[in-house]
Amino acid sequence: MADKKIIFTEKAPKPVGPYSQAVLHEGILYVSGQIPLDTDSGELVRGTIEEETKAAMNNLKAIIEEAGATMEDVLRVSCYLADIEDFPRFNSVYAGYFTQNPPARSTFQAARLPLDVQVEVDAIVAIPQEKMKK
Repeated sequence: MADKKIIFTEKAPKPVGPYSQAVLHEGILYVSGQIPLDTDSGELVRGTIEEETKAAMNNLKAIIEEAGATMEDVLRVSCYLADIEDFPRFNSVYAGYFTQNPPARSTFQAARLPLDVQVEVDAIVAIPQEKMKK
C-alpha cells in the first residue's frame, strides 16, 4: 500500500496502542475513534455528556484539519454512547459541528467504552486533491 499516509497531530490524543490517529489512502481519511481526552492536560474530560462530546468532537476535528480537510468533508461518522438515553443531549452538541450537509451517521450504545468514557466518535472523510497536504 504505497500511498498509505499516517496522519498525526499534537492537537489530539496520542495513540496508546498499535493504531494511528488517522490513515489517509487514495483521498479517503479514516479517523480512529476519539474519546474526550484533553490534549493540553492529558486528562480525561469527566463531566456531562455535552462536555465529553465536545472534547471528543474537538479531537476528531483537529485530526481532520491536520489532514487538510474540514468538517464539511466528512462523509460518515460512527458514534458510540455508553447510554443511548444520552442521545438527544449528545446530538445537540454534535449538530454544531455539522451545520449544513451533515455526513451519514450511525449511533450505537456500547456495553463499555475505553476508560469508561461516555462517548467515542470516528469518521471517514473525503479529502479533495487540492486540499491534500504533502
